Amino acid sequence: MSRRKGDVAPSRNHEQATIESLRADPEFAAAYLESVLEDGDQEEFLLALRRLSETCGGIQALAAKAHLNPTSLYRTLSAQGNPELRSMRAVLRALGLRLSVEPIRRRA
Repeated sequence: MSRRKGDVAPSRNHEQATIESLRADPEFAAAYLESVLEDGDQEEFLLALRRLSETCGGIQALAAKAHLNPTSLYRTLSAQGNPELRSMRAVLRALGLRLSVEPIRRRA
């Protein structure tokens, strides 16, 4: 079906487009979080996790999937949050991701 002249293509904002991309591609989601971890601070990382929570229906749905208290998860992922490793692992697992450690590549 073609559009008629003057019809406007449906639009979506940047946030919606990012969430749709993260939802559609787990490899992209992992690379996104890895990039934030490499270049950002804790607040940016928690924002990235809040954005990723939208890929599974929001904080409430993520909390249920991770077997965490929703109110506690809202606080944990807030800009002032300070998640415990146990909570972080549960959230990442619910998102289909995991933490890993690798050596820092030293530049010559």
